[in-house]
Amino acid sequence: MRVEPVPLGFVFRSRAKEEKAPVAEKTPVSISKQPRDPQAPKGRPTPKRSEAQSQRRSVATTPTNRKEAAKRQREERRVQMERQRQALASGDERYLPARDKGPVRKFARDFIDSRFNIAEWFLPMAVVILVLSMVRVGYLQNIALLLWLVVIVLIVLDSIASGLRLKKRLAERFPDQSRKGAVAYGLMRSLQMRRLRLPKPQVKRGERP
Repeated sequence: MRVEPVPLGFVFRSRAKEEKAPVAEKTPVSISKQPRDPQAPKGRPTPKRSEAQSQRRSVATTPTNRKEAAKRQREERRVQMERQRQALASGDERYLPARDKGPVRKFARDFIDSRFNIAEWFLPMAVVILVLSMVRVGYLQNIALLLWLVVIVLIVLDSIASGLRLKKRLAERFPDQSRKGAVAYGLMRSLQMRRLRLPKPQVKRGERP
């Protein structure tokens, strides 16, 4: 009688494969319907379109090297200087230099601009006196020296009077604010000719600030 051989694979089948098979069948397959953004990190949800665009813009605006950073700084300084130039012409407080900002400094400028100051004519008179002193005529040189002394005395007296009045008006208008340096700031402005002053005058002569 012939005995059929029993397949050894059926007897010695790997038990590990049988134990792993159900686990693989029970593991749910999660398929995300939302496509993952190529820029989104692995294991994180896909960012919104607005967030992705802002991220791309931030990456694009970040300087990649020192040369690019220096170029950007120069451009920012150029834009800031242009804004200050326009503010000095228009009196826009937002972009004025630090020394010109604030209501105290603005009042000091308006106070000086509303008055006729002898000091603002110092440069033209100095040129005239210099020309007279260079002429080789005795009495003209004496006149030039006399004019020089008169101009200096008038400027000193006018500056003292303007400084005292400005100090009093500032104390009345801004009793609770710092007024440090405002009087000197106004007097330095009075030494400049009206048309050359920066920021440009915002009041007319005789107009009360």
